[in-house]
Amino acid sequence: MEPIIPGIQVRSREEDYINIQPIQAAGRLTLEARKALISYGDGYSVCDFCLRPFRLDKIHKPAINQFTLDLAEFLNMDEARVVRGARRAFQIVVNSLVEKGETVLVSSIGHYSLALAVESRGALWREVPLNEENIVTSEDVASKIDSIKKESGSLPKLVAIHHVDYQFGNLHPVAEIGKVCRDYGIPFLLNGAYTVGTMPVDGKKLNADFVVGSGHKSMAAPAPTGVLAATEEYAAKVFRTTKAEGDVSGRKFGIKETELLGCTVMGAPLVALMASFPKVRERVKNWDDEVEKVNYFTQEFLKIPGNKVLSELPRKHTLTKVDTTETFGKVSETHKKKGYFFTNELSKRGIVGPFPGATHAYKINTYGLSWSQIKHLSESYLDIAREYDLI
Repeated sequence: MEPIIPGIQVRSREEDYINIQPIQAAGRLTLEARKALISYGDGYSVCDFCLRPFRLDKIHKPAINQFTLDLAEFLNMDEARVVRGARRAFQIVVNSLVEKGETVLVSSIGHYSLALAVESRGALWREVPLNEENIVTSEDVASKIDSIKKESGSLPKLVAIHHVDYQFGNLHPVAEIGKVCRDYGIPFLLNGAYTVGTMPVDGKKLNADFVVGSGHKSMAAPAPTGVLAATEEYAAKVFRTTKAEGDVSGRKFGIKETELLGCTVMGAPLVALMASFPKVRERVKNWDDEVEKVNYFTQEFLKIPGNKVLSELPRKHTLTKVDTTETFGKVSETHKKKGYFFTNELSKRGIVGPFPGATHAYKINTYGLSWSQIKHLSESYLDIAREYDLI
């Protein structure tokens, strides 16, 4: 296939293969989003009808204003904005609530971008340890809060915990964690990068003050897109508007939101996120089917003696960490292609996703696969194992 231009190949992974890459599965675009990319690809395409008060979330054609309201309703929060990825949402909240030298409590497997957001503010991040099942518990959150209070004399200014973590794909008891935060009077940020757009997320039921989502990870949208939703109590802080004016010009900037730097995601990424939203809103209702499929796969996967699932079982999420060290990893020790033999074997069967050479611990994501694809994926693992006399 001819390249688009030299150095940029046509990407046909989603069309030609079953893709189980862990961060790509729930970001596959809908057909509507692909159309939106073409139609709104010009740089300032959404600004055709940017009329007073000249703010992105007030534009009515395309209906960004209504989309913003729909997002808040979807998450059962009071206000929402589209931002440049989940990491930018972390930074907005940290900048709004935390001062230099203060503390934010995160998980010991929290995403690195959250830690960087805290560090960039000159604040400190402290970690809640995992229990033996690799879960953050509400009891451990309370214990760490008490420890920080005893050590520093102050409570953390923010607690930020993942709904589902990116290391194991485990589901954490965030409603209980949020309740602990309420008891201490500490705002709670729910990192829903792997759940907003794939499974039902009710921010208020989960006791969250902030819900963060990732458009390109879990909402069938291009990068960089993310969602930040807040309760009424905190919306005025994170979405506060500018108050300053120029000392020479006397300029003011109206209702521009300070932490959002006025406008955030514009053009094709935003409209593609909007275009996928009707299907995203419907697909979360089918979450039980997605969980059933991943549990079918793991049951078949474990029929290969020596294979391990490092995530919690039965699975509660489609992102799963597996270990094939004692099976395909053993084959790689003597195979002339080393670990690349395994990903080559998958590719021959129309499957991509694991990093080339992966035969030890790695992650996959079955989200969005049909039953026929799930069964083909499962049988492919078994077929490769038979070919190399592992079963």
